[in-house]
Amino acid sequence: MNSEEQGLRHRTKRFALQILDLFCTLPEKPAAQILGKQLLRSGTSVGAHYREAQRARSQAEFISKIEGGLQELDETTYWLELLAEGKIVVAQKIGPLAQEADELIAMMTASAKTAKKSL
Repeated sequence: MNSEEQGLRHRTKRFALQILDLFCTLPEKPAAQILGKQLLRSGTSVGAHYREAQRARSQAEFISKIEGGLQELDETTYWLELLAEGKIVVAQKIGPLAQEADELIAMMTASAKTAKKSL
C-alpha cells in the first residue's frame, strides 16, 4: 500500500471517529437521534468501502467500491446540512466535518477517474 492509499485509509477512519464523536453529542430529541443515526451509518461506512476497494479482485470492483464510498460521503454531507440548517447542531461544529467530507470526495473521485482510465 503506497503512502497516498495509507493516508486515505487513515483519513476515512479518522472521519468515522469524528462522526461518532458528533453523534455522541447530539440531543436526545427524536429528530436529532433519527438524523444522527443516518449520519452515523453513512459517515462510518465510507472507510469500510475504501478498505473493501483496497481488496478488490478487479478494477471494476475497485471502481464500484470507491463509488459506493462516494455515495455515502454525499449522503453524509446531506445529513450534516440538515443537522446544521435544522439548528440541531451549530454550524461551526459541522464545518470541519463538511470540509473533510468535501476533501475525501475530491480524493476518491480522482481515484475512481484514474481507475476508469485503465479499464
